[in-house]
Amino acid sequence: MTKSDSRAANVPQALTPLYGAPITLDEATRVADAARAEAQRHGWPMVIAVADSGGHLVLLYRLDQAQHGSVLVAQQKAKTAVDFRRPTGAFESALADGGLHWRLLGMTNLTPLEGGLPILRDGRVIGAIGVSGMQSTQDAQAAAAGVVAFGA
Repeated sequence: MTKSDSRAANVPQALTPLYGAPITLDEATRVADAARAEAQRHGWPMVIAVADSGGHLVLLYRLDQAQHGSVLVAQQKAKTAVDFRRPTGAFESALADGGLHWRLLGMTNLTPLEGGLPILRDGRVIGAIGVSGMQSTQDAQAAAAGVVAFGA
């Protein structure tokens, strides 16, 4: 074992996935198209946002009759999923548990509602999808369809 190997062995395993190269427009389109198909299958007027690994918007769909307020919420869900490298539903669940988790409400940079999911390539976060417009479980269902279509 070399010196660098022994140093690497002493580095703790990352608790969350590392960041990777940003999602491409073609990949973002594939993810968003699958989420859109899921929303349309159910007649859900939704907004679908895909952000890259830096949290920057790559693609946004506002389906017909989607409420205007969901445009920003979908983007915030995608950014939260990228920034914290986890599903936004984890924050919603934590708040439901109450107690010390209520302090999450003091964080201005997260949206604690289901519907935001990180997108992984080779185990690294390359972006995220955020969906808004219906109940958060339905938002999460459409977002999950996008991630599944990506193959993550």
